[in-house]
Amino acid sequence: MRRTAAETRDLVLDVASRLFYWHGIRATGVDKIAAEAGVSPNVLYRAFATKDDLVAAYVERSREQAEARFDAAVAAAGPDPRAGVLAVFDALAEDIRPEVFRGCVCMMTLAEFPDDALPAHRSAVGAKKWVRERFGVLAEQLGVAEPEVLADQLSIIWEGTNSTAQAMGADGPPASTRALVTAILDHHAP
Repeated sequence: MRRTAAETRDLVLDVASRLFYWHGIRATGVDKIAAEAGVSPNVLYRAFATKDDLVAAYVERSREQAEARFDAAVAAAGPDPRAGVLAVFDALAEDIRPEVFRGCVCMMTLAEFPDDALPAHRSAVGAKKWVRERFGVLAEQLGVAEPEVLADQLSIIWEGTNSTAQAMGADGPPASTRALVTAILDHHAP
């Protein structure tokens, strides 16, 4: 059965996403992606004109999924912004389990693509800014005196949780993330 161009694109992106995430972007060649997707390199290049385009699509998809997960956690927590903040970090705790987590896609991308002219780099930076902005919205909803400071602190905890989970596992320092977030929220409480 033949696939449509959109189905082929999705298949290639699925395979590339798995390989990029678990093996590294630069370490994963287009030929390997094509072979694992069961398509020729020419078919892959019809879906994505360059590897940079494929990498950008990978980062953008990851970003969209992470943003949706963040928003879903906040929404599921109900109208209380404090509960929303805690729910986001509870979702992060699930996301950093060793069987599903190698590291933050955006941070790994930024390490491999430091050139800010590249779309993948810009998307990764955009994702980091988006998280900070969402924490800013929640901080404002909490009515704290310094919402920007709280948003910065929550962003640092978010990034630190991702980084230490990558290096030391979810049962290491990230196990204390919720307690730290609770303490920061208590400190800023109006």
